[in-house]
Amino acid sequence: MHFTRKLMGVLICFGIATSIPAAAADDSSDVISVVNGVKITRGDLEKKEGNRLLQAKYDYYAAQRKALDSMIDEQLVEAEAARQNLTVEQLLNKVVKPAPDPSDEALQIYYMGLKTDEPFEAYKQKIRDHIKATQTNRARMEYIRSLRDQASIRIDLMPPMADVAFGDAYVNGSRTAPIVLVEFADYECPYCAKVYPQIQKLKEEFGDKVAIAFMDFPLSIHKNAEKAAEASRCAGQQGKYWEYHDLLFTGRQLDVMQLKQQARDLKLDGTKFDACLDSGSQADVIKKTVNEGMRLGLTGTPSFFLNGHFFSGNVEYSTLRSLVVQQLAEIASAPKQISQK
Repeated sequence: MHFTRKLMGVLICFGIATSIPAAAADDSSDVISVVNGVKITRGDLEKKEGNRLLQAKYDYYAAQRKALDSMIDEQLVEAEAARQNLTVEQLLNKVVKPAPDPSDEALQIYYMGLKTDEPFEAYKQKIRDHIKATQTNRARMEYIRSLRDQASIRIDLMPPMADVAFGDAYVNGSRTAPIVLVEFADYECPYCAKVYPQIQKLKEEFGDKVAIAFMDFPLSIHKNAEKAAEASRCAGQQGKYWEYHDLLFTGRQLDVMQLKQQARDLKLDGTKFDACLDSGSQADVIKKTVNEGMRLGLTGTPSFFLNGHFFSGNVEYSTLRSLVVQQLAEIASAPKQISQK
């Protein structure tokens, strides 16, 4: 199964929609090189080498999203200040009260965490100012978050896209679900383990609307990752892939003897499981999923494709949820196809 969709421009709604003009986008027909008289266009580069540029595109998206969030915050504060006939500074001074002076005990505790030979008295005022500034900034961010909660905001800026083949993946849910999250992960990767509960929470909240496809991408730096990936598929042969998959992430017991014991804990046929794992019969399937990840230019785990949109790292639940909500809104707003008989 593959996902392809034209990347949309930025659109933010605060009652009035604004968007980037189409002319501002790169034209795929732009000629970017000529080799012995043969032209290479931007479209040629994207078609042949687009996946190798995927991480760079995501980094640019992340920078765009950070700048966009800042722009949204500024617009919300300015709008609220205007509504109350105040300047932005007056509004923030009104709603964000000065932080109280920290106690000498708190200053001492902070000082003890510093790597310095300077006496406490030399740092005391700097520490006090830093703590007060941090508390004030946190209060401002909480206020801005409250404005966001009350506002009607739509963000159509999405991560870059790639055409992802996940035919060899086990899928928790329907392959035709509105949202398919393809995860490339490694059972020994600590960041994959940290994001695992967020994936579970996403599935619990959105139910049948979200399907999770797991693509094994064991990294060479993790000595147990390859066999753990094979073991999960050996469990899958006995109908307990997801139970075993969950156990690997929650138990973190990944050497061969532990892998075999966990199969027995799940009441699998131990003899068949051991034969499957010892023979390496699932290694070729793992190699195929690794090759797909390499084709996409992946270099680390976890890496994700949500309806083809790429993002990576130990993402927070709010990020995952936001992307799902954005995609569901896009699907809901798409023109309905009318069948003609």
